[in-house]
Amino acid sequence: MPTWVVVLIVIAAVVIAGAVAWLVMQELQRKRLQRRFGPEYERAVADHDSPRAAQRELAAREKRHHELDIRPLSPEAKERYTREWAQIQAKFVDRPSPAVAEADRLLTELMAERGYPTEGYDQQLADLSVRHSKTLDHYRRAHETMVGHDHEQQSTEDLRDAMVRYRTVFEDLLGDDAETDDSDETTTRERHDARNGR
Repeated sequence: MPTWVVVLIVIAAVVIAGAVAWLVMQELQRKRLQRRFGPEYERAVADHDSPRAAQRELAAREKRHHELDIRPLSPEAKERYTREWAQIQAKFVDRPSPAVAEADRLLTELMAERGYPTEGYDQQLADLSVRHSKTLDHYRRAHETMVGHDHEQQSTEDLRDAMVRYRTVFEDLLGDDAETDDSDETTTRERHDARNGR
């Protein structure tokens, strides 16, 4: 076989191997982002022209989140927020609309104390999506209820639903331990395997 044929075969093999490796890496990236962002991954894909564009945005969210100074709450702060939340819930019975507005305000304060920027709602959603994707839709829907219509015109049931959703997000933010950030992209199983030499 002539040398030039061997060279072409080797070049073709290298190109094919590179293409396969690239495809495998893309698939691994897609699965990692789906696992990390949950339902937010599908929402991002629906909001973009292509899955690749959505993946780029989600990767950018991770990068931004990694640069934030997210910190755990002190036990005293947790207790203070828990007390304040209980007071807001008690107000809901007699004054549901103002209580929902206070719940939104308290969540914003909690986010700020944890280290999340609070300058804009869309950025809040993007920042929260990295570590709180499971409760993000609750935040989105409760906030939409709060700002979507005049509070006085909303049904008590709508306001109750918003309050329950805010509580879900509140508990998630309150209970999250910022020191166990999993943004290093390793899963619990991968860390376990690494410790056990697998």
